[in-house]
Amino acid sequence: MLVAFSVAPSGGEGADASVHDAVAAAVAIVRESGLPNRTTSMFTELEGEWDEVFDVIRRATEAVGAFGSRVSLVLKADIRPGYSGELDAKVERLEAAIDEKG
Repeated sequence: MLVAFSVAPSGGEGADASVHDAVAAAVAIVRESGLPNRTTSMFTELEGEWDEVFDVIRRATEAVGAFGSRVSLVLKADIRPGYSGELDAKVERLEAAIDEKG
């Protein structure tokens, strides 16, 4: 399964509070998990089995919770049993399709 998720705190001190420290805490948990992952400017993508992926997301969300009184979590999942390596393979298939048309 692939999951793209974004987690951020709210309700912290000061209107100018940045969320980068909270996001860094979440991304550290993802990277330490050992699961295939990628972080972009808006989402972190994670690949693995249901229980292990959602355990990582739960722990990342809890880490962000330390930075505010509320947490916002957005996620999208691609559940496709029997497939692995899709974090890169989906992008490779897209690039191949673009090359064919170009």
